[in-house]
Amino acid sequence: MNDYFNYLKFWLIAFFTNIGNWFKMRWADPWGPVPGEFGYYHDLLNQYQAGFGFWGWFFFVVFAILAVAFLGGLLFLVFWLVQKYIKFYKTEVDKDHLRDEVEKLNVELYNTIQEKNRVLALQVGQLGLKNPAEVNAAASGEKTGAAPADENKDVRFPRLIAVDRKYANLDATITLSGEKDISLEDLCKRFRLFCASQLGLYYTLETMRALFASMGTTKIIILEGISGTGKTSLPYALGRFFQNPATICSVQPSWRDRSELLGFYNEFTKRFSETDFLRAIYEATYRQDPNIIVLDEMNLARIEYYFAEFLSIMEMPNVSEWNIDMVASPQSDDPKHLKDGKLLIPQNIWFVGTANNDDSTFTITDKVYDRAMSIFFDNKGIPFDYEFTESISMPYQYLEKLFTQAKTNYPISSSILAKFSELDSFVIAKFHLAFGNRIVKQMKDFVPCYVACGGTELQAVDYIFCNKILKKFETLNIAFLRDELNELDAKLTKLFGKNEFKMSRNKIQLLIKMNG
Repeated sequence: MNDYFNYLKFWLIAFFTNIGNWFKMRWADPWGPVPGEFGYYHDLLNQYQAGFGFWGWFFFVVFAILAVAFLGGLLFLVFWLVQKYIKFYKTEVDKDHLRDEVEKLNVELYNTIQEKNRVLALQVGQLGLKNPAEVNAAASGEKTGAAPADENKDVRFPRLIAVDRKYANLDATITLSGEKDISLEDLCKRFRLFCASQLGLYYTLETMRALFASMGTTKIIILEGISGTGKTSLPYALGRFFQNPATICSVQPSWRDRSELLGFYNEFTKRFSETDFLRAIYEATYRQDPNIIVLDEMNLARIEYYFAEFLSIMEMPNVSEWNIDMVASPQSDDPKHLKDGKLLIPQNIWFVGTANNDDSTFTITDKVYDRAMSIFFDNKGIPFDYEFTESISMPYQYLEKLFTQAKTNYPISSSILAKFSELDSFVIAKFHLAFGNRIVKQMKDFVPCYVACGGTELQAVDYIFCNKILKKFETLNIAFLRDELNELDAKLTKLFGKNEFKMSRNKIQLLIKMNG
């Protein structure tokens, strides 16, 4: 019996030594020394088997069964893990393949539509019809919104000419309704009550502050989050509030260039195929109040493709250079506000895009985020008590004056800028991400407007850091940066205090939890 246990002891030592050697040498020659050890197992058995006895052989058989079961289980585990990895890899490859197929189909659909327009234009030319723009609209099921055919005969921009006629004898002067003076804080509260009392929409005061402060910062605002949280309803309500209904343009997956937004010049019909988006921009040149243009589901297509020209133009510091080219050579009968074939984007326009974050949409790139302000919606509005509130009439110049006064009266403090600069150095060192001058400039505009809307300076800086900087962290491999994120949380406490930067801290903890 003692011989068996001696045999078992040396067998286990040899077995686990070989297992250790195998793991140790797996990259060089993992199976090299193993075959020579099988002889050792045989010699070891011969040395001790004579003294096994009945119970020795009994335990020998039991142990042999357990050893085989252990090896079998280990091999099954390896096989199961390999199978899972292959299945996961195949799923990801299939997803990529499907995305490529969808993009190819979108391109083919776009080319087919363009080909249909060219064929239709040839047919119109052969039939000698006088108003091919209306024929195109009838074939596609759209309304041109232009004046009667005899008034638009031989003009290149029938819908824009119709706008010229609409405002030719119309006084578009806007005066501030009601109060002689209204602040940004009052504006936030009134718009919130208007949404609740007239539209049944419930937004937080923080959302109102973020909206108007964003309007004072940039002309591009992105509303993103889960479906059904009131993203599209917000700009719609804002248009109603300012008594100038918002223009809502539904983005299509096939959109790939600026012609989807603005239309294109048809060489066969000698007409410009005008869109609602173009008409809304042109009509804003006549109006004195704020104008809202909504790009609904804007990330169904790649924003940096179809909206690229606007992203570049609105980076120019001189707003008199915000021109978009419409036609190469101007004509005398072109729309009144088209100068040398170019249309100047007026300052009383804001482009508001809504975006769902799911598998059916494209990722919004940093190029877009850096030029826009984003507001995230993560839950439905909670009803609150309200009083009936009317819409207001407000000139754009008055709203712009409120933003200018805010930047003069509530400039961001030098101490906050110094702390933010220290935070910038920390993020660069730990995460290799830099804020950039554009974000600092936006912060200098956003923070004063947010304070004028009734918020605090630290709340505004927290909002910028969360939506501009931490947003970029989603592209990092957070699983390997948990310690650095905890250090960042501690850094925020050291710089701004324990009870500040709640939005950023919640975002940091969410990133850690999602990648735990």
